[in-house]
Amino acid sequence: MRKARIIKSIGGLYELIDLDSNDVIVARPSGKLRNVKLTEDSSFLKQTTKKTKLEKTTMQISPKVGDFVSYDETDENHPIQEIFERKNELYRPDVANVDQVLLIFAAKNPTFSFMLLDQFLVLIEQAKITPVLIVTKIDLVTNEELDLLKEKLTYYNKIGYTIHYVNSKQKIGFDVLEDLFVDKVSVLAGQTGAGKSTFLNALMPNLELKTQEISKALGRGKHTTRHSELFLFGGGLVADTPGFSKLELKFYDKSDLKEFFIEFRQQNDLCRFKNKCDHIHEPGCYFKTPGVMLDSRYENYQKLYEEIKQQKEKY
Repeated sequence: MRKARIIKSIGGLYELIDLDSNDVIVARPSGKLRNVKLTEDSSFLKQTTKKTKLEKTTMQISPKVGDFVSYDETDENHPIQEIFERKNELYRPDVANVDQVLLIFAAKNPTFSFMLLDQFLVLIEQAKITPVLIVTKIDLVTNEELDLLKEKLTYYNKIGYTIHYVNSKQKIGFDVLEDLFVDKVSVLAGQTGAGKSTFLNALMPNLELKTQEISKALGRGKHTTRHSELFLFGGGLVADTPGFSKLELKFYDKSDLKEFFIEFRQQNDLCRFKNKCDHIHEPGCYFKTPGVMLDSRYENYQKLYEEIKQQKEKY
């Protein structure tokens, strides 16, 4: 058996890059993958109800782009024999073992959405991946509009998030991205129509990825990427993936949400109720003090909390 990493998934076939030879081969999943044994600490075991005990002993695991696998080099179909434990994984985009997610958001066309940004950040924090915000289309806004956006985003800088502002068509702002990809697996995700393919084209012009104009009627773009694939770039690997059509937060207890708003962790000791506080109804909660959090971010936290609260509990 040889070890490899999946770099492309399309039509039930997988392209692998051999970890020793760097050869790229086409492989199929082996039938034995249908029944993978699970242990209590398996990365494949996911919570599906409020119960915490191991509810399954085996399950079917589908290979993902980014997976480390073993394959049979003696078979012409190079069947994948085993998928190794994942350090993390994303769903739509369907990628595993990611180091950072580049969140592509437009300054304009479509309108910048702080709710969508906070939803993405929760999902990425939940997956234990580092997010990097890339604001595109800065050429479409006035200096005053850009300054106002930067002023609000300063809060995200303050709590630890990295933000870059770029014009993909003229490659403005790309010089500071040179070291961003070294030794990392990076995934592009974010706001529909924000120009993910245009951004990737600017990074790697030889890919010649198709781009589409924003639909004026809908105020958003259509996905141009039809499969997930990793490309060698900047000393690392970059994934272009199908975009998101809907974000779904999976929580089984509303109190868990606060763990993924990083300022709650960073400043937990400043709240008089500490870990017992959900930062919603408690009188005297530090985070309810005006000016402590960005207004829109605290409002988004409240909305997401209520959304989770309204979900029907699964047992």
